[in-house]
Amino acid sequence: MRRFSCLLLIVVAAWLMQCHRPADQRTVLTFWAMGAEGENIHPLLPAFAAQHPEIDLRVQTIPWGAAHDLLLTAFAGGSHPDVCQLGNTWIPEFQAIGAIQSLQPFLADSSILADDYFPGIWETNKLNGQVYGIPWYVDTRLLFYRNDLLAEAGYPQPLANWGEWLEASRRIVARHPKSYALFLSTIFNDWQVPVILILQNGGRLLRDNDCYGAFDEPATLEALSFYCDFFQQNLAVRNMSEVANIFQGFNDGVFSMMITGPWNVSEMRKRMPELQGRWTTAPLPRKINGASLAGGSSLVIFADTPHARAAWSFIQYLSQTSTQQQFFRLTRDLPAVKAAWRTPEIETDAEIQNFYRQLEDVLPTPKIAEWEQVAVKLQEYLEQVIFQRLTLQEAVQRLNRDVDRILEKRRWMVSRGLL
Repeated sequence: MRRFSCLLLIVVAAWLMQCHRPADQRTVLTFWAMGAEGENIHPLLPAFAAQHPEIDLRVQTIPWGAAHDLLLTAFAGGSHPDVCQLGNTWIPEFQAIGAIQSLQPFLADSSILADDYFPGIWETNKLNGQVYGIPWYVDTRLLFYRNDLLAEAGYPQPLANWGEWLEASRRIVARHPKSYALFLSTIFNDWQVPVILILQNGGRLLRDNDCYGAFDEPATLEALSFYCDFFQQNLAVRNMSEVANIFQGFNDGVFSMMITGPWNVSEMRKRMPELQGRWTTAPLPRKINGASLAGGSSLVIFADTPHARAAWSFIQYLSQTSTQQQFFRLTRDLPAVKAAWRTPEIETDAEIQNFYRQLEDVLPTPKIAEWEQVAVKLQEYLEQVIFQRLTLQEAVQRLNRDVDRILEKRRWMVSRGLL
């Protein structure tokens, strides 16, 4: 009996020591988040701390504008975080330099399943059959439009296809000669819209294992021509000085439609409450398909962190349906987990619900490290066409030439089996 009592005391003492482990024995886990996400994540942390008292989570907020270069510098200097928020289009670049690790081993026995996410969003995180990021929040672009002005032009229902889109634009301008139908930015490197149109028309951006530009191919050229038609027919704002503020321009009827993302739903309601009931959202008009771009941010684990298991625990926590719903309330970022959309504040919001419909039909941009450089070149040459300094045919020839130069290193690596 005495032996049993001593053994019991030892077990209880060990349990108490485990429960009251000193803070300096806990795993210190660093997490870097960008912008509003980093600023608003803190209310989520107490619940994680309660679930994982063995982890001392430290959050660092960094501005979006500096995030890309700061992360590259931190990786090169060995001062990077353990787990990080990463824009979906950055995943290929950080994987190519060996900065982030495959999450495939963690997924093998995890409750995180690909079927719980929008397919096009999940696909942005896959490279060579391996998953490198877990979607944290999602976004895409769809049509914001003045339903009152489109109804006046004979289109009381959302525009179904490219033909209706162009005809509705012509009618709007015919009824209001001093206005435009569409706002498409030409000064903020807004390459997303022409890329969306290319994908909707079944066109290619790159060819031969993403090693050469394909902007002169017929389907791609047709989509770019459709994009430029809005400017050439004076249906889209060409001179950005005419629109000092997009919300005011939308309110005043300077233009009736714009293609933008979910962040502008709350902004529109806050800035232009007088427009309530006279604007809404809709999935983009279709061509061969109704695709838009897969956007948002994912959660990644850096390759050489000694705390990968703790980092995965944090990713799993942020991926829980209830956590995703709470994060939406804090940030208005759209949940990546589809089950999290089943909450009254989303289900009863018509403008937000249209994003769910569009997210079911999104595609990723080419998953190459050089994509951002290619996208910038695309917008640069389209500006030359919009302002009539080049024909579209001249522009795509020069664009292909520049893109082929950008992809020279990629071709070299592919030829040697390094990619």
